[in-house]
Amino acid sequence: MRKPTLQDVARTAGVSYATADRVINKRGGVAQKSILRVRNAIRDLGYERDFHAANLSRKRHFHFRFVLPNSDHSFFRALHAAVEAETIRQRADRVMLSVVEVPAHDPDAQAAALEADGLDCDCVAIVATEAPRLSAAIKALRARGVSVVTLVGDAAPEFRTAYVGIDNVVAGRMAGRLLRMAHIARPGLVLPVLGALGARDHRERLDGLRAVIAEDGHAIRLCDPIIVHDHPEAMRRQLAQVLAETPSISGIYSIGAGNRGLLDVMAERGSSERPVVVLHELTPTSRTGLERGLIDAVIDQKPAQEVALTIEVMKAIVAGRDWRATVSEITPAIFLKDNLPATGLAGESA
Repeated sequence: MRKPTLQDVARTAGVSYATADRVINKRGGVAQKSILRVRNAIRDLGYERDFHAANLSRKRHFHFRFVLPNSDHSFFRALHAAVEAETIRQRADRVMLSVVEVPAHDPDAQAAALEADGLDCDCVAIVATEAPRLSAAIKALRARGVSVVTLVGDAAPEFRTAYVGIDNVVAGRMAGRLLRMAHIARPGLVLPVLGALGARDHRERLDGLRAVIAEDGHAIRLCDPIIVHDHPEAMRRQLAQVLAETPSISGIYSIGAGNRGLLDVMAERGSSERPVVVLHELTPTSRTGLERGLIDAVIDQKPAQEVALTIEVMKAIVAGRDWRATVSEITPAIFLKDNLPATGLAGESA
């Protein structure tokens, strides 16, 4: 079945092709009743604008900028690799991608990247950390006509245009279910490990965990979370100290990064004495942990899929289409030692 064309839209709406084209490209000079007829025809036919053809006809290039953490964590490297891979593919649609690197969980650096003089792009995607200055920077960009899409973690929902990522509360609930299953015949004490409280995705995962642990029918309690700022050395030092002070800890939920330090601590304890461990993102580090029996489950959010979807959302935004029709739910995957994909799949980065 062929895709509907703009000519089909004009015919269905009972207007000329030129009128339909003016509505699509928001050039004005069209009566409101004609605009409504064209929009209704677009909806009824399921018409989707050909991004490449539209850009080519207007001799226009679009520039999308990604503001990404420069951490050496494998998940963030996977995001960078996904943008790099898309850079070549998007050239066919006359879309240019660029990356600005900022420290992880540093909202001042993120805001500075958005406040920079000469920010010459059509749309921005950012892995954001909530803070007043960042919200103000996103609001200022919106006032200038530059839309902001938050990626992986949400922030400033009242000012950003779209969010692309998993439902982090659901991800936290998934971790809670896994830990409940591990403690089905015994009581337990679970330690949450956060990267930063300012990261909305981390807070939401913790909320999801707490909601499941608070349910009746089991005897699991939560420790106060520790915050390691996604640094392996901070993870190694703080986790070892907490486990030494509280040997009854039977489960760990690592909500962020820095998991090389976690694996070091688990290796020192031995597989028979360690707690049950659930963490995030299928990376070379977490793969090694599963293969060596140092951790038990990984919840992965498919970074390559998130980047590709973010670009499609940005295209919809600058083309004037409803971006909500572009966003689809990214369902987190659970990996165990037994169902690991081939190396390099599921968003895994070398």
